[in-house]
Formats: sequence, structure tokens, C-alpha cells
Amino acid sequence: MELKILLATFGMVFLAELGDKTQLATFCMSAECDGVRISVFLGSAAALVLSSLLAVFLGHVVGRYIPPTAIKLAAGAFFLVAGIWTLAGAMRSL
Repeated sequence: MELKILLATFGMVFLAELGDKTQLATFCMSAECDGVRISVFLGSAAALVLSSLLAVFLGHVVGRYIPPTAIKLAAGAFFLVAGIWTLAGAMRSL
């Protein structure tokens, strides 16, 4: 196991997840579920593990056929388009 890659992945995912909709949903569920917060924790942790497993598996499969640079460019373009679309929607609602 590569400790450097493990720590880089942990840091990237941890920072990306801070304040996102998944964390906010977990926050809200925990606030509503008195006495069973461990269930909220285990459910959200299992969901993150499963989604990470799918991402690693699909990344491995797709990475065999598409170069990593093309994947990064496509992901960047997707986030740019999503951001512009979100900003445009917010501007229309003003």
C-alpha cells in the first residue's frame, strides 16, 4: 500500500466532502434522530464507502480505455458547465 497516495486521497476526499450536500443531509438527519445517531453515522459511512468503491472500480475500468488526462478534462468541463448553469439559474431568480 502506498502511504503517500492513501494520505493524498484521504485529504482530497475529506476536503471535498466538507460542507457538501451529503454532509448537510447527514447533519439534518442526525439532528432529527435522537438516540439513534449511530445509525445515521453507520448509514452515511456505508454510503460513502460504497460510492467510493464504485468510483474506484469504474475509474479502473474507464482508465483502461480513456487516458487520465481526457478524464480530468471531461470532469473539469462538466464542473464548469454545472457551475455556469447554477449561476445562471441563481441570476434568473433575482
